[in-house]
Amino acid sequence: MGAFDAHIDRVVDSNGRAKRSEDGTSAHTVDPAIELEDVTFAYGDTPAVRDVSLTVEAGDFLGLVGPNGSGKTTLLHLMLGLHAPDEGTVRLFDRPIDEVDDGSRIGYVSQQATNRGGAMPVTVRECVTMGRFAHVGHGRLGGEDREAVATAMETVGIVDLADRLMNELSGGQRQRAYIARALASEADLLALDEPTVGVDAESRDAFYALLDRLNDDGITIVLIEHDIGVVTDRADHVACINTELYHHGDTESFVESDALADAYGATGQVVHHHHP
Repeated sequence: MGAFDAHIDRVVDSNGRAKRSEDGTSAHTVDPAIELEDVTFAYGDTPAVRDVSLTVEAGDFLGLVGPNGSGKTTLLHLMLGLHAPDEGTVRLFDRPIDEVDDGSRIGYVSQQATNRGGAMPVTVRECVTMGRFAHVGHGRLGGEDREAVATAMETVGIVDLADRLMNELSGGQRQRAYIARALASEADLLALDEPTVGVDAESRDAFYALLDRLNDDGITIVLIEHDIGVVTDRADHVACINTELYHHGDTESFVESDALADAYGATGQVVHHHHP
């Protein structure tokens, strides 16, 4: 397909983000993207997240791992303000979460992103254009907006799919459309909840290569992925949760820790997936 080979250098430049320096660090000091302090959340009497504190720096690539039902999705929703914590505080872009009203800075790809039945009956171009609505409100799209949409589609390699209906696409193609929508909105943060479920291996590898390139150009990424090998190969930092936070640190320290066995309740093994 070759669709992921599009150039993405303009993503950061035109949106005012700082590209990383050659050593992988941000070009200048910025506020953390996400901060959680002593966060607890329960569904009724069932605790889902208990006393979690962590910080996601701007430009970081954080992998969230844990067994099924461990609270990963709930924790992600707390980070994005989709749930309000029962206890503790959440800050997004250095503001209390309940004061953040600029949704254009966040791109969220849920577990249903690859589900054809849940896809919107709109074209790919219309889907990506929705990313501009936060900027224009009820106004009409201008030349700058149309250019942002076109560039976002080119960035993720879906120009040739622009007039196709979303529910006609493969799971991997829908992924790219949702990422393009986030780029069109000039998102600073991409949050993804097991986005490769049901996607073939080739499309999955290409998708993660795209995430790598976007992250290299300064976009903060928070990823839930059941394949721990993918997380340890791709992410800068890992948060391992099973209601409580068992580990939050760089990937190497996670691999060398007992967090995997402790959180999963059995001895685990990380299988690495080599990629370019």
